[in-house]
Amino acid sequence: MKKWTLYSMTLICLLTLTSCEAVETIFKAGMWWGIILVVGVVAIIAWLFSRGKNS
Repeated sequence: MKKWTLYSMTLICLLTLTSCEAVETIFKAGMWWGIILVVGVVAIIAWLFSRGKNS
């Protein structure tokens, strides 16, 4: 019974660590997409304002 507990605790630790790495990767990708979208929206707004002043 003691071996079974050691194996189950090891398996739980391994699964938890890999899921944390997956979540970290997802949040990093989400952060970069957010930065790209914000920069894009600001660039479009600046372009629209500069286009309106020239007309």
